[in-house]
Parts: sequence; C-alpha cells; structure tokens
Amino acid sequence: MKKKLPEFKNEDAERKFWATADLTEYVDWRSGKRRKLVHLKPSVKMISLRLPVSMIEDLKVLAHRRDVPYQSLLKVFLAERLARERLARE
Repeated sequence: MKKKLPEFKNEDAERKFWATADLTEYVDWRSGKRRKLVHLKPSVKMISLRLPVSMIEDLKVLAHRRDVPYQSLLKVFLAERLARERLARE
C-alpha cells in the first residue's frame, strides 16, 4: 500500500516535500502509463546577450528567409547545438 500524497499549499511547499521524500513510497511505477504532455510549456528566463551587430544582422537575414522571428531562430540554433554536444559526450 502506497502512502497518500499530502495536500500542498503552494508550489514551494511541494518542492520542499519532494526534495526529501522517497518517491517510491508514493508512486507505483508498475501502474503508470506513458503520456505526452502536449500543452506543457517550458519555463523560460530572460537573459541579456551581447552579440556583434554583424552576427545579429546575419541572423535576421536567415530568419527572414525562413519567415520566423530571429530570436526564435537563435533558440533553434542553440537547441540543435546543445543536442549535438550532448550526443558527443555520450
């Protein structure tokens, strides 16, 4: 018999709980089902990034050709490179 999850006042209280709790005491993984979280939006954090003007202009030209905002294209480029770096470490 698994333990019943406590009710949490807020997200911080839940974070503190899970930082010390043993997940296996609360969740029966054998009864779990795979789910796709299609509406889940990743947390974002704004940063300030200094780039050479020429690099930004090149990025804007490429983004215009693809009909996307240049900030979005920059995120795609970063995500692709991070994925390659992760694979290289394996």
